[in-house]
Amino acid sequence: MKTRPYVIIVYLFALTLMGSTGCSTPLTTREKGAGIGALGGAAAGGIIGSAVGHPGAGAAIGGALGLGAGALIGDQLQGRESQSQQQDQQIRRNQAELDRQRQEIERMKRQQGEY
Repeated sequence: MKTRPYVIIVYLFALTLMGSTGCSTPLTTREKGAGIGALGGAAAGGIIGSAVGHPGAGAAIGGALGLGAGALIGDQLQGRESQSQQQDQQIRRNQAELDRQRQEIERMKRQQGEY
């Protein structure tokens, strides 16, 4: 049985992705997007490349394009996640300040009632 070149490239991308997921720190959204894009691009490129007689080249080109596109999309998603986290932190700070002000108002009301 003859192994097609694009199959080898797809396996190499898969092994690279699996190897990077074994790291002690979790993957960022950008890295996940890049990995998914590379695998999807390599698979699609291999299929398209096999239709024109160059599956290896198609998988390599598709993998590279998928890597770039996936990284860009992942970067955008990561930026949105970061912005959302910052907004959540600001909401918590605002809520803590409101709670502090309510307590101060209650304290002042009690003081006025004592006089």
